[in-house]
Order: sequence, then C-alpha cells, then structure tokens
Amino acid sequence: MATSPAMGLQNWFSNPRRDVLSGLVVAFAMIPEAIAFSGIAGVDPRVGLFGAFCLSVTIAFVGGRTGMITSATGSTALLMTGLVAIGNARGEGLGLSYLMAAGILTGVFQILWGYLRLAYQMRFVPLGVLSGFVNALALLIFQAQLPQLGINLHFGEAGNDHAMHALTGGQIPVVWALVLLGLVIIYGLPRITRALPSQLVAIIVITAISMGLNLDIPKVMNLGELPNGLPGFNFPFGAVSDQRVPFNLETFGIVLPTALSISLVGLMETFLTQDILDERTDSNSNKNTEAKGQGIANIVSSLFGGMAGCALVGQSVMNIDNGGRTRLSTLSSGISLLAMILLASSWLKQIPMAALVAVMIGIAVSTADVAGLRNIRNIPKSDTAVMVMTFAVTMLTTPHNLALGVLAGVALAGVLFSRKVAKVIRVEAVKISDDECRYVVRGQLFFVSKVYFLQGFDVHEHPARVTIDMNQAHVWDQSGVGALNQLIRKLRLGGSVVNVEGLNQESLDLFERIGSQPDGAHG
Repeated sequence: MATSPAMGLQNWFSNPRRDVLSGLVVAFAMIPEAIAFSGIAGVDPRVGLFGAFCLSVTIAFVGGRTGMITSATGSTALLMTGLVAIGNARGEGLGLSYLMAAGILTGVFQILWGYLRLAYQMRFVPLGVLSGFVNALALLIFQAQLPQLGINLHFGEAGNDHAMHALTGGQIPVVWALVLLGLVIIYGLPRITRALPSQLVAIIVITAISMGLNLDIPKVMNLGELPNGLPGFNFPFGAVSDQRVPFNLETFGIVLPTALSISLVGLMETFLTQDILDERTDSNSNKNTEAKGQGIANIVSSLFGGMAGCALVGQSVMNIDNGGRTRLSTLSSGISLLAMILLASSWLKQIPMAALVAVMIGIAVSTADVAGLRNIRNIPKSDTAVMVMTFAVTMLTTPHNLALGVLAGVALAGVLFSRKVAKVIRVEAVKISDDECRYVVRGQLFFVSKVYFLQGFDVHEHPARVTIDMNQAHVWDQSGVGALNQLIRKLRLGGSVVNVEGLNQESLDLFERIGSQPDGAHG
C-alpha cells in the first residue's frame, strides 16, 4: 500500500464504502475523548472538538501514513495544563491564546524534526517498549470508562474528567446492561456479517433503545457544550486587551518549553502508532513525511481555535480493524465529527454514554498486545522487563505519562543490551614460558565491558614480557581507552614489558584523538 502524500486516486478511492463508514464510527469515538482532553488541558470543549476536526482533515492530505487518525490526545493535553494556567493568571482568556501560540510553535518544531530525519531514531525503540506502551494505553482507555459505569477510582486522566455525571443507583444496572448489549453486538455481528461496522450498529441500536424507552441515563449532552458553528480563523497574537498575546521574545520564552515537549511527545506517540499500523497492515510508511504533516496539521488547528494533538492509537487501530485504509477514512472521520456536531447535534446529544463506553472498551481490547501477553513465558526475560518497566512507569506516574514510560523503557533496554554486549568480551591467557604470557582479547571494549575486560588479566603475576593481542577486539570509547591504559600501567609497575598488538585503525584513531596511545601499541 502506498503511503506517500501523493494525491493519487489509489490513496483516496480504492475502498470508499468501508473508508467512509469506518471514519463515521471513529468520529463517534473521537467526540467524548476530545471533550475529555479539553478538560484535562483546562480549556472549553470546543477547543478539543475543533482540534479533532482540523487535525483529521489536514493530516488526510499531508500525512505519511494512510488510515491513521490524528486528534486531540491525553498525552499532549497533559503538557498543556501548566501553560493554560500561566496564561489565565496573566489575564482573562490569555491561557487559550498562549496555547494556540504554543501549538503553532509545536508545528514549526515538528516540521523541523521531519527535515532533520528525527524519525530514524525510532528504529532503536525495541518491541518490548512498544508492547508496554500499547498495554498501558489500553488500560488507560479502559480506566477512563469506569466513571460511566459507576466506578470512579480517580486515576489520572479519568479522575480529571469533571464533566462526568455520577450514576445513581437505579441507573447503574441499565447502563451495564446497555454496555453488555453493545459489546455483544460489537463482537457478535462480525461473525454474521461485515457489511456494516459493528461499532456503528451498536451505537444506533443502543440509542434507539434509549430514545424509545425514554431512559434516564447519561448521554453525550452531559459531557459539555458542543460548538454551534464552524471554526473560524483565530490568530493568537495581538493586543492583550483583545485576549491575545504579544508577538515578542517574552511570549516565545513562555511557550517554548510546552511547545518543545508537545512536539517530541506527540511525534513519539505518532511514530509508535505508525509502527502498530504498519505491522497490522504489513506495509511501510514514511515517518519523516508524517512528522512534517503533523507539524502542518498542528499549525492549522491552532490557527482555527483547536488544540494541538497527535496520532491516536486506539482510534487508528479501530479505523484499520473496520477496514479503513486510505486517506478518505481519515478525512471522513474529521468531516463526520463536525457534521454530527453541527447538523445532527440534537440526535448526537441523545446518544447514551453506554454506547460509547462499549465502543471504547472494544478499542482498549484491540489496542492491547494480547498476543504478547499470552506468550510472555516464551519471551526473553529482558524483553519482559522492558515491557513491564514501560507499563509500570506509565501507570504509576500521576498523572499518567506515556512519554515518560517510553523513555524509561528505552533506558532500561539500553542498560540490558549493554550488559549483554559487555559479557561477550573474552580474555584468554596463554602462557608461552615462565617469562612470557600472551593475552588474547575477543569482543567489544567500552564503558560497560571494561570490568569484565580487567577481570581477565592477572596483574599480581609479573612475567618479563606480556603481549596483549587485540586483533579480535574493538575499543569504542574513552572508558575502553582508560581500561587498557590502566592495565598497561599496572603490568609495567610490576616490571613487565608490555606490548599491545592488533589494534584496528578505528581504535588507534581513538587513542590518538584522546592523546593516550600506549607505548608499543600497533595495528
């Protein structure tokens, strides 16, 4: 499948019916999350909804991964809270303007990261990190539905959803029954027919039941006010009296930390989502093109009153599972979202939250790395440790921080890999005579392996001549250089004549740059 931004018909209309229907279903799932993430950031619900619309429509044209859904997200919304609070403290309404300015700068950074090919660094993210990331995200998605089921554990983002209405004792059985009905439809209908997305059928059926029986249960209208018009151009810079921020270095200094964080965290989540979709569709996509596209989309969203965002793992997986493959599915999700809000708001407000909870639980299940969890006993312990670290850090931070979890997982993977490589180094002692000993070194000498390297030498016996054979070894860093020099010093202090042979050219160049090439060393 082609994933370039080329506007060929194949990228748009190869699968129109399933793309349009899948986009419609995804739009239903985007609405409650966009409103909830607006609450996390501390802005009006329309900011998240306008952001979801602008991001989806723009990325459909300029993105590097077809079928991927971009919208307001929890990981980026968490980074906005402090900036909005600072802005509101400086003046009424300025929090939103600072947020829009940060969104524009976020886009500029992401376009820059695309040109600098930052995406190539994602090749070094191990599968254990990806597994921990999606499992944590799946649990967070599920956790966020618990208040709508009458269970409020006050965890992270879910606990911050002030728009949620507590269920009464009489509502809980009805809501649970409707959610179970929705799950039966979602998982049962595909066994009968795939002509219509099961999530859409579940929403329609549960809404019809609610309206027909006039059930008193939470509905979409309880989440917050919906927009009553199209998003308009909203340039954040101008006079403070007009609730805008000045275009100067002070403003730049205020929004820079937030913009930089959003640009990196957003791309991190986007690239991980991209990897998931590439794996599910057995295709490849251009991450650097996607980085530029995300930047353009965030600039457009911020200029039209929407919040910055990134790719959504759950909704993207949902789109792919429903058959969405081309750019039309992404465009359809954005247009459907706005159309539902503006043209069908009276019906949209009547959709029970139970229907959306069933859809979101389905997303959580499909997002999780179920196959990896089933095979956890067969997976190397180091990979399992990386997965658990990523998952645990994400879930234990308050509020939950997916980016921090990924960084912790990558760091642990690096440490475990270094230990594995360190143990590969071998030192073999060959006694030539009572007056001569030869040590043959095999492996990589760097900051982790230097301990094992030094342990391979007997510095308490001092034959007249010692030869260190480095033909099958490589010195990588200053720690390796220091270890070899330290060894030579100890042997010479004991009276041995030390000769180092077989250093390759790169290792010799490293010694020369550091200015500590040992006497007698040669290639």
